[in-house]
Amino acid sequence: MILTFLISLLLQVSGGDTLSSASLRDPVRANAPERVSPPENEESSDIDVGEIIFEHIGDEYEWHITEWKGKPVAIPLPCIVIDNGVHVFTLHHAAENGYTLNENGKLVNAATGKRPVDLSITKNVLALIMSSLLLLVIVLLTARWYRKHDAMKEAPTGLAAAMEPLVMMVHEMARENIGEDYRKFSPYLCMVFLWILLNNFLGIMPFFPGGANLTGNIAITLVLALFTFFIVNLSGTKHYYKEIFNPDVPVFLKPVMPVIEVFSAFMKPVSLTIRLFANMLAGHIMILSMVCIIFIMAKYGPLLSGSMTLVSVLFGVFLDALECLVSFIQAYVFTTLSCIYIGLARAKEE
Repeated sequence: MILTFLISLLLQVSGGDTLSSASLRDPVRANAPERVSPPENEESSDIDVGEIIFEHIGDEYEWHITEWKGKPVAIPLPCIVIDNGVHVFTLHHAAENGYTLNENGKLVNAATGKRPVDLSITKNVLALIMSSLLLLVIVLLTARWYRKHDAMKEAPTGLAAAMEPLVMMVHEMARENIGEDYRKFSPYLCMVFLWILLNNFLGIMPFFPGGANLTGNIAITLVLALFTFFIVNLSGTKHYYKEIFNPDVPVFLKPVMPVIEVFSAFMKPVSLTIRLFANMLAGHIMILSMVCIIFIMAKYGPLLSGSMTLVSVLFGVFLDALECLVSFIQAYVFTTLSCIYIGLARAKEE
């Protein structure tokens, strides 16, 4: 868990587009000519649904909570850049320190336009830290109950009762797919399942500390998939590598099969990455799109606006429930496929 956290943190602070759509923080909008307000008898322009959606699913240099009396309420996060020294500031003081945001929402040197080494604690990084600490607390509290009680004589209660079926499910999954030496892989598989499940649920929470699109970030899912990839290939048996480089196939296929098998080995982490990333990202977009219908229909009168608001709320609740199910399924699928890939690599010649 610690290694996954550290590598994911490194990818988060150094990679991935940071999307920030607030006009005061958007250099493109800041440099644009001032818009003239429409006359009172003309309708205002439609809301930008794409901007709203990408603002919520993207990473940012601050964590927006809500608005109070027309003013945004946000948690300022430290921007840490290495550019002729280490500079630490918040986004609102970026201009004072000689930095601005480029078109991708990333900090750049205002004078040169070049990107410094960016080690900022962004919204996703903070969510990563909090969720990892929360999972650590959950695991330690569960372990504490088992240290103080005899599980063979007493049924678990409280948090331990909720965690036991999840851990036993992953444990049984590993035993069925990996084989006799499954125990040394169970801690990793259990961590992956619980971490993905926790962050999937936190991602669909509409209030702090939820709302961060962590498992909908391809850098995060890539790190998890790479861990499975390295475990599979570093723990592979001789038979596993024989089937890749010298399979029992007709002679005319022997030059072709290794190429196909190597390509297949590299496609496994790609499929793990995209499956989790795409499904969780799509869920966020669907829910946000349904909420936006309320604001889109607001200008069409109370009858149509009220009816579509009811439809939007009902479908939103349905999509939230569906997303809860998808959150569990995606954690289960990622863990199951990891078990299968490790099991195939541990296969022995019959």
